Order: sequence, then structure tokens, then C-alpha cells
Amino acid sequence: MRHTTAVRRLRTITDACDRARRLPGGGALLAAHAFGPILDGMGDIPVVHIALVVDLPAEELPWGVEPPECTALANLLDLGKAPVVRRWRPAAWPVWNHAIRRPLRIWSPTGPDTRALDALAAGQAGPLRLAAPQPTEEAEQRLVESAASLLRLRRVRDSYWDDD
Repeated sequence: MRHTTAVRRLRTITDACDRARRLPGGGALLAAHAFGPILDGMGDIPVVHIALVVDLPAEELPWGVEPPECTALANLLDLGKAPVVRRWRPAAWPVWNHAIRRPLRIWSPTGPDTRALDALAAGQAGPLRLAAPQPTEEAEQRLVESAASLLRLRRVRDSYWDDD
């Protein structure tokens, strides 16, 4: 997809974030960040990557997990209608991780960040992106998230044969 199309899709997502925030269950959404290839320049990209920060317990949101309430929110945001890779991040953790590098916040409860979206459209979002974490901070966060992922896997394994 062209860079302009991808930025237009992000603008649509931020508008949907505003609408969803006003609906029951939408209050859990705290921020939306763009990350990935769209931040690297003006070239074509295969998909838009977005990190959504939600007010859910961190143990419910290890990497790659999408609880039912997040799936419902994704449907409210129409994220399934276009090539969008969504990742969920709990508010208790930083939005960055091993795959989300120097993201750009494009939406908060106060509304779309038009300055960030305009800079992204112009290919000049670099100064507005979050700073990279310090190596020790990143290592500590990896340990926290690895432990949460392992706990999630054990819970799934232990409940595999449960009837519900």
C-alpha cells in the first residue's frame, strides 16, 4: 500500500478511536501508536502496524494475546477491514517492546494527534517518536514480559481439558 494510503488509514483509525471511546467498553482504550515500516520513510508498505494501549491487567495481555474485550474493541475500530496488524499493550507496561521500536503516538483520549499524523504524512515523524529504551530498561522489561507469557501459557495448558 502506498504511504499516503497508510497514513489515511491511520487517520481513519484515530477517528474510530474517538467514536469508540464514547461507547460502553470503549473507555479501556488509552492510546494508539503507529510502529513498523510506516515510520521508516515514504515508501510502500504491506500493512499498517498499530499498538493499542488498553486499561487491562498486564497478566491478561502478554505478547500476542487478544482477549475477547480487545477483539470487540478491534471490531468497533474496524481494524479487520484493512491490512492492519494490531498489537495490544497494557497500560502498566511501556508501549515499546522487542517488536515495537520507537512508536509514534497518533491518538490519546484527548483525540487524534494531528501534529504526529501530519509529520508522518510528510515523512518527518522521527522527532515525535518515543525514545528508545536504555539497554538495562529493555532487558528488565523483557524479563517481565517473558514471565507473563510463561504464566499465560501455563494457565492455558492447565485449563485445556476444562469443559468451559
